[in-house]
Amino acid sequence: MSRSASTRVRSETKPSNLFNRPPVCDFPRSADLAGRSVKISPDIPIAFDQPLAPHHKLIGSWVASRHQSARRYTRGEARRRIERAFNDAVLEALDPLALADLRIVVLNGEAVGPPAIALICDSMGQLDLGWIESSDTPIPWRAAAYAALEQTLGSALPIFNYQDLFDEFSMYYWDGETDDEGARQSLINYQGADPDDLDELTLPSTMNAKKPEWMNSASSAPLGDLPAALRKALRRLRQTHGALRRLPEDRNAWHFDSETLYAYVPGIEECSALPPLTLVPVELFAAEVDDVGRHGMEYGFMDVAGICPLPDADHIADWFASLQVGTQFLLAAQHLIDLDPDKL
Repeated sequence: MSRSASTRVRSETKPSNLFNRPPVCDFPRSADLAGRSVKISPDIPIAFDQPLAPHHKLIGSWVASRHQSARRYTRGEARRRIERAFNDAVLEALDPLALADLRIVVLNGEAVGPPAIALICDSMGQLDLGWIESSDTPIPWRAAAYAALEQTLGSALPIFNYQDLFDEFSMYYWDGETDDEGARQSLINYQGADPDDLDELTLPSTMNAKKPEWMNSASSAPLGDLPAALRKALRRLRQTHGALRRLPEDRNAWHFDSETLYAYVPGIEECSALPPLTLVPVELFAAEVDDVGRHGMEYGFMDVAGICPLPDADHIADWFASLQVGTQFLLAAQHLIDLDPDKL
């Protein structure tokens, strides 16, 4: 996953992935109602004016509660009005974000359950860390900022950190071993490595040695020793993250549950469990990232940031409220990364 000239996320061409992949059945189970495009599921053929599907009815109730109208609509007009109102509301909520490319997919549920809304991350590659990675500011300041992002961003984005990368690499090459001696024995016993060639292979110590100091949380300065602008940005990040974590799971746009996802999107378990985004600097760990990301590049990454079943229209207002809470958290992370190191 090499870098390219992107303002926020260093990425590659994304493989065919969730909700972009060829469907595993005759038609997709979702209607993409917001984001870069709007699609109508083939099970709702407008030409034949069939009744509205459950997800249209649910969102339609929410639209009707917000936009009262005495006019009577045909089914086709109702669909377009529902989609336009929902699409506009979602885009307004996500518009301030530049940290990652997010979109919404509405699932009609069919026999699985009530309609659900999935939050999808279309960005892939290394998150641009700005001054944290590339500036000459003191390492304890950079380490404090990096540690804060590493500890919090997973609550909103499908993203993996260094420990996740290490664990994946360990399972792939060392049978889960985490020290050099255990890794050597695993390479010999399970990978058929020649004992005389082990010095040429990656071991836990050599992988860990590539980490720059600003990636080590132990190098972080205490909050009181940081400059005022950085302290303020870190407090904002922690506060917004706390608000996100306090949201109830059943009304949280950012809550991810794999079993719920598998029920609503059959076949999604075929893709890699690895998220599409990473906080690991790929220039330093290109080989390791490429190795663990190979399955995802071929079959798609787990790019779902959250999935939320919605049994009634009242839940949609709560869903939008939770979407705003997560947006504020990501804006706080964005602000931290955007700090001018010369003004700290």
